[in-house]
Amino acid sequence: MSEQQKSPKSGLPQPPIRDAAAWRVPITLEEIPETGRHVELEADAGVRAAVAKVAGLRDLPRLQASFDIARRGAEGLHVSGAVSATVGQTCVVTLEPIANEIAETVDLVFLPQRVPEPPGDAGEKPKPRDVKWDDPEPLVDGRIDLGALAIEFLILGLDPYPRKPGTVFESPEHDAPDPGPFAALAKLTKG
Repeated sequence: MSEQQKSPKSGLPQPPIRDAAAWRVPITLEEIPETGRHVELEADAGVRAAVAKVAGLRDLPRLQASFDIARRGAEGLHVSGAVSATVGQTCVVTLEPIANEIAETVDLVFLPQRVPEPPGDAGEKPKPRDVKWDDPEPLVDGRIDLGALAIEFLILGLDPYPRKPGTVFESPEHDAPDPGPFAALAKLTKG
């Protein structure tokens, strides 16, 4: 499929539509040989701008991912690799622009999602599913999206309170101690 799509009315090429999940790199189980596959990704300027907006970044000059994908049995995939980026953030103390480096390791197993058996009795409620930390991710329709995976790990690696190196927050000092909530009431009773 071409990056540019044609308008249904005019038939003229339209710019690609960029949304919150703009980096789409789908890969199917059938595309992975028994020997595995290595994939290198680098986001273009449009994708980086969309991801920066979603992630609340000042800018995103670099976003790259490197994945090794291997078969996991007959129906699953194992994805390992790394996501790296240079992110533009704002220091929470000085409000100055800063650049941070992100490097996140990826190691996930994807298996087909099993549909639970419907309860035998119509009035019986389904039991909640216990999810464990190392449970596999769902492989939906035999495909995964490497772009979405890279964005997810980028966002997980962001510092929610970025600070310029060496900057320390110092609370403002008060000359007089706080008299408390009943100070005004005490003044009325003394009068």
